[in-house]
Amino acid sequence: MSINIWNQPHPRTHFFSLPNEIFTLNLCAGELAIYAYLLYLENRKTHECYPSYRTIGAAVGIHSRNTVKKYVDMLEEKQLISTCPTKVLTAHGVRNGNLLYHIQPIIFAVQYRDRQTACRVDAELERTKAHYALLKQQRERTNAMNWRVRLERRSAG
Repeated sequence: MSINIWNQPHPRTHFFSLPNEIFTLNLCAGELAIYAYLLYLENRKTHECYPSYRTIGAAVGIHSRNTVKKYVDMLEEKQLISTCPTKVLTAHGVRNGNLLYHIQPIIFAVQYRDRQTACRVDAELERTKAHYALLKQQRERTNAMNWRVRLERRSAG
């Protein structure tokens, strides 16, 4: 057995990896930190974990529960995770538990980003078409007015 003098974890058991695609999704620092923390906690077989907002915030240095919730909602919107509320049975009855987080395959987020990009491009194309249609109408009106002025000058002259 070898002695680990640098006090680093064993390389095969104490690590997790981030997919390379995560850096193409334009995540802010808070989203990235929370996503990485959820990956760190996830059960590798079920891809689930259930930390509280307070636990997540303490781990990534965000002190506001609302800010953590905002970032979790943003990750869910970008289809990196899905959440499910849980219930806890106590001696005093049933109460709300932590959210159950399910880490989605990264391809879902990439496909979502690509669909959103396509929608933005389509919307921009429609705006551009409408802009050029308006310019064409204005040009036609201007030309028509110029012809009227020229005809009036010819008939007056």
